[in-house]
Amino acid sequence: MSDVLIKRALLSVSDKTGLAEFAHALHDHGVELISTGGTAKAIAEAGLPVREVADLTGFPEMMDGRVKTLHPTVHGGILARRDLDSHVAAMEEHGIGAIDLVVVNLYPFEATVGRGAAWDEIVENVDIGGPAMIRSAAKNHAFVAVVVDPADYARVLSDMEKNGGATPLELRRQLAATAYGRTAAYDAAIARRFSQEAGETFPRRISFAGARNKRLRYGENPHQEAAFYGDGTQRPGIATARQVGGKELSFNNLNDTDAAFELVAEFDKPAIAIIKHANPCGVALGETLAQAHARALACDATSAFGGIVASNRKLDEKTARAIIEVFTEVVIAPGASDEALMVLAEKKNLRVLLTKDMPDPRSPGLTVRSLASGLLVQTRDNGRVPETEMKVVTERQPSEAEMADMLFAFRIAKHVKSNAIVYARDLASVGIGAGQMSRLDSAVIARQKAERAGLSVEGAVVASDAFFPFADGLIEAAEGGATAAIQPGGSMRDEEVIAAANERGMAMVMTGMRHFRH
Repeated sequence: MSDVLIKRALLSVSDKTGLAEFAHALHDHGVELISTGGTAKAIAEAGLPVREVADLTGFPEMMDGRVKTLHPTVHGGILARRDLDSHVAAMEEHGIGAIDLVVVNLYPFEATVGRGAAWDEIVENVDIGGPAMIRSAAKNHAFVAVVVDPADYARVLSDMEKNGGATPLELRRQLAATAYGRTAAYDAAIARRFSQEAGETFPRRISFAGARNKRLRYGENPHQEAAFYGDGTQRPGIATARQVGGKELSFNNLNDTDAAFELVAEFDKPAIAIIKHANPCGVALGETLAQAHARALACDATSAFGGIVASNRKLDEKTARAIIEVFTEVVIAPGASDEALMVLAEKKNLRVLLTKDMPDPRSPGLTVRSLASGLLVQTRDNGRVPETEMKVVTERQPSEAEMADMLFAFRIAKHVKSNAIVYARDLASVGIGAGQMSRLDSAVIARQKAERAGLSVEGAVVASDAFFPFADGLIEAAEGGATAAIQPGGSMRDEEVIAAANERGMAMVMTGMRHFRH
């Protein structure tokens, strides 16, 4: 069977967006409407005839609504195969009428968790009957259409108009796939929250779910397909941002913008980070955003061309004017003044994202990376070592200014691809070496980039995301004029590295915390 005429529909929705209009259209097609509780009330208030499920089953809703649709009259009407005589006979024997359309969206579990509800309320928002009906209808999609999202109402009605009130098999298959995707995502959210309550960071089985935000033009390269999904956690950033200008964001734009915003969130003072290929070109703090931007740009203005600019403050007009002087792909900030938005709008292709809030770099969470036939899952790198727990291992103690610069540089190093070396002076980066197989090479490249930018590492501090395995990387920094170093420590050659620092009059701090970023 291909086309199925819709004669009876069961509607039970938490999200009542578009419900009245959809129910009116179904009624106009001669469809009998069956419903539950609040949904039935909304349909009746719209002036439409509706039959309560309790009237259909002969049982009232009970146990605070926990039991209302879990009944053979409902599930028999959904699951019955119309092409099997035995199924048809069972329906006739037990007085079960066929249900041709199931319209269900679920209790708002994710939203309930998102607003920090108490545990008892969270549990009560675990839907049981809804997923059961959805799965039943999706399984029997040869005869039943299932709708779980108001966004699909229009398409169902359009196909019914074209087919004399019937739905085609192709539509029902697509709706079934959407339905199973929804129940899978719902169960994943429930499992994740229950695991958290049980204190399990890595449960025996783990699942991740996302709602498609948008299809992308392509992936990292034009021959790759891609889409962007939100994970429902509402962490401030690209998934929650409002785009107020520019063309469509690409896969690489999204990846780089996320890296930029997470980096700039590390700082309390006005900060700007400029990112290219997920690595910072320059990062700086300032008394004003405009000052921070100028200092960040000075670190590597060449690489900043075509980059991403992230701010941890509301953008002002002066900063916006400085940003548009350099070709920039994306600007992301918690907000922007009207004047700043007018300035940014002068560049019609510039994408501008406003997030309202900043992410908390210390908040917990998981990161996921796919491997062939598997997933690597870890907790987010939200580690910060208090200054009081850092150990000065050299004869010379760092000055107050050196310590401030080292803490600043070490936070940046956490967001630089390993092996990472960051030179900083006066709370601004002056040279960054990223992604090299040798830490020495990263130190050399960072120094060369500083010199190419007309800067110098003379008087700067150096931060390393992991320990110096040999003294050569530290010596390279010292020869460039760096006066202090911060690193995790833990190498077999720590004493050799410390001795090299002492010989050159450098101060060195060990944090005991590594920040690899691969």
